[in-house]
Amino acid sequence: MQTINERLVTLRRWMKENALTAFIFPSSDPHNSEYVADHWKTREWISGFTGSAGTAVVTLHHAALWTDSRYFIAAAKELAGSEFLLMKERVEGTPSITEWLASELTEYDSPIVGVDGNVNTFVSVADLKESLATKGNMQVRCVDDPMDVLWLDRPVIPNNKIRLHPLKYAGETTESKLSRIRECLVKQCADGLLVTALDEIAWVLNLRGNDVHCNPVFVSYLLIAPDKVTLYIYKDKLSEEVQAYLSTEHVDVEEYDAVVEGLKRYAGNALLIDVSSTNYNLSTAVESEKLHVGTSPIPMMKAIKNEVEQDCFRAAMLRDGVAMVKFLAWIKAAVEKGGETEISLDERLTGLRAEQPMFQGISFDTIVGYEEHGAIVHYEATPETDIPVKPHGLVLIDSGAQYLDGTTDITRTIALGKLTEEQRRIYTLVLKGHIQLDRLHFPAGACGSQLDAIARAPMWREGYNYLHGTGHGVGSYLNVHEGPHQIRMEWRPAPMQAGMTVTNEPGLYLEGKFGVRIENTLLIVPAETTAFGEFLKFETLTLAPIDTTPIVLEMLSVEEREWLNNYHRRVYETLSPYLDEAEKAWLKEATQAI
Repeated sequence: MQTINERLVTLRRWMKENALTAFIFPSSDPHNSEYVADHWKTREWISGFTGSAGTAVVTLHHAALWTDSRYFIAAAKELAGSEFLLMKERVEGTPSITEWLASELTEYDSPIVGVDGNVNTFVSVADLKESLATKGNMQVRCVDDPMDVLWLDRPVIPNNKIRLHPLKYAGETTESKLSRIRECLVKQCADGLLVTALDEIAWVLNLRGNDVHCNPVFVSYLLIAPDKVTLYIYKDKLSEEVQAYLSTEHVDVEEYDAVVEGLKRYAGNALLIDVSSTNYNLSTAVESEKLHVGTSPIPMMKAIKNEVEQDCFRAAMLRDGVAMVKFLAWIKAAVEKGGETEISLDERLTGLRAEQPMFQGISFDTIVGYEEHGAIVHYEATPETDIPVKPHGLVLIDSGAQYLDGTTDITRTIALGKLTEEQRRIYTLVLKGHIQLDRLHFPAGACGSQLDAIARAPMWREGYNYLHGTGHGVGSYLNVHEGPHQIRMEWRPAPMQAGMTVTNEPGLYLEGKFGVRIENTLLIVPAETTAFGEFLKFETLTLAPIDTTPIVLEMLSVEEREWLNNYHRRVYETLSPYLDEAEKAWLKEATQAI
């Protein structure tokens, strides 16, 4: 097996053969996915960094990797021993990719930077070209994927069977969705739409798959034309039942690799393509006079859950809450007994979820971070990093599940025994931020960037902050991360609307010590209408007790205590009928009023 540095040698040999001075590897696939099938994990293969977000850049003499604050600690460990330098995004003093390339390529008269046009969006390539042009005589060339030649044991593109997502869970027919999409296209002066995002295709067609770890999606493209709809997919993925369903829905089927030809012969007049999310090769395959650049209406439509989806979320959260209570009732005694590790806690929780009806798997790789590992925001225990969990300190557990009727995402930080005063204070600050956001009423149409400061305010007053987002949308038995709305410091203009799901997950992380995060999934619902317009609020969907033992009670306001007591009363009343007597007694104690 090649080392990372040996892989760099083979890549540079290929670069020289193709007259390239540098090459950029994003984390995405041809569908601009956040989580990708193994076949497209080229950035991971060349760098050794396993996080879901990051960009690797290799020149003929040096290499660097850019990633965000969630992965600073993990990336530093994974890159150790390789040529790759860690570049911390949004940290003062860190150069941008183009700034670094400009400084690295000064010795070349006409340096050429290569990118794979199949996994880079049109906008990202255009921006790269413009930025490099302003920094010297540097050009960008879109080339074929070098990994087709260099990655000898590369996994194949997944070819798993897909399945129907019944109307009793979807709540709206494909025919209705297509009709609404076409109405939106008319308003944008377009008559067709290319859909490339895998979760959007699954949502439109009421189908689900198993091509991406933890995400029930399938590799495909969807072309909505004025008079027909075409699904580009490897046809042997389709069962007779799915083929019959697609025929009934008047959806034609073509092979996955035929999409470029399909775009070239598009018969309509104005094909809407979102060039910020569609890859360069597909964006440039359409005749220029037929290309209509715009924003797809599907993400916003998908984000607003219909009443059936909302009820399904509530049902899924109830079953997930039962599994969580069984786990929480078990964990402290098990840790005191000894022999538990981060991985064994993960396995126990996943096993309890698997006992619940309609369980389809986890919604992302579980994060179990004990003490100092809890400070690594996206830590995932491996056999090499796994450590014993002992009856003292804090363990942070961020987990979720896929059920046929919904997707869950929850974080609890649990006191396993004696805590320091610092741990208790930090825990309480995070809880205060969580409660403040949950209690918020806000004008309809406000964006997540306006809401974000509410969760951070208690921490900011004490000189603390966290660098990840406060909340993201959650799919309806789809991807656990869903847009376009987010709650985060960086500007996100997408308006918050009733029917959207969003997480509430502030946290604080003290490197080398511990981390705290508390997360519930929320549903945005109407609050009231006043002379100043419509106001919205949150309905908490997640049902699981929040550990009260670390709380510094004097730090909580009367309103914050009232919120916690009301939430815990609801958790007990909702979940207790589904528990045995011992579990019910534990939950009664865990949810008693403070």
